[in-house]
Amino acid sequence: MAAKTPLSCLRIYPRSSLSHCRASPSLVPSLFCRRASGTSRSTSRAKDQPKKKKKGRTEYLNQSLKNAVQFSLCDAMRYIRAFEVGRPPTSSKYDLAIRLRSVKNGPVVRNRLRLPHAVDTSLRICVICPPDSPISAQAIKAGATMVGEDTVFDAVKEGRIEFDRCICHVDSAQKLNQANLGRILGPRGLMPSTKLGTITKDISSTVQGMVGGSEYREKLGVVRCAVGQLGFTPEEMKRNVKALVGGVKRDLAVLSDRINKEIHEVVLSSTNAPGFSLNGEFRSPDSVSLRDLSVL
Repeated sequence: MAAKTPLSCLRIYPRSSLSHCRASPSLVPSLFCRRASGTSRSTSRAKDQPKKKKKGRTEYLNQSLKNAVQFSLCDAMRYIRAFEVGRPPTSSKYDLAIRLRSVKNGPVVRNRLRLPHAVDTSLRICVICPPDSPISAQAIKAGATMVGEDTVFDAVKEGRIEFDRCICHVDSAQKLNQANLGRILGPRGLMPSTKLGTITKDISSTVQGMVGGSEYREKLGVVRCAVGQLGFTPEEMKRNVKALVGGVKRDLAVLSDRINKEIHEVVLSSTNAPGFSLNGEFRSPDSVSLRDLSVL
């Protein structure tokens, strides 16, 4: 008789039947087979089933502001100026980032407004209109730097885009479409369109609104725009920030019938400084005097 095995589940077979067991695996207990292979039925079934894909986020991730350190406008300007020491007042600019609670696949906020205090007055504006016409004379008087039709089309096709904004008169819109400049001006955000108000009849007022105006557009749930130069006073910055936040709120109200978007956080930074989250206050009890912030 063979020696007893420590596995209680195995029966004791005679020596004469061992060879028969080797030849017939069906006689070996199924429990021993599963233990010897190191797998179980549940494990083998789990391997056969395909892995479930994780659902991605439908909204942009925003950090909680419950324990965040936030600053008043004057305090944020004070710390930002410390990072910009030694730089010319006009070389660095204050940037405002407005974070939104928004879904990823939805309409974006995009608009143009004229701030109370212009940030960049060196914009080069191109007006597409019939040359040597009263419209072109009005455009040049309003501040346009390039006026014409065929001359503008040829310059763009040759790669000489010597302007920062482009406006088209209604009478020249058909020629603009025939020139097929959308592939060149579209990626740069310079293609005139009726939706943005850059195809218009009133060229003079549109050009005047662009001189010193600012454009903003939502990207990845954040609206960014320059709101001031380093030499701006706190009062000027306050009016510009209020105007930009108010413009974004009006745009969100227009989209409220299609999608729900809300302002989550407002962050002020500059060209060389980090961002400082604003708490909505103009000054804090520990803020420096406005006179000290008005002088560089």
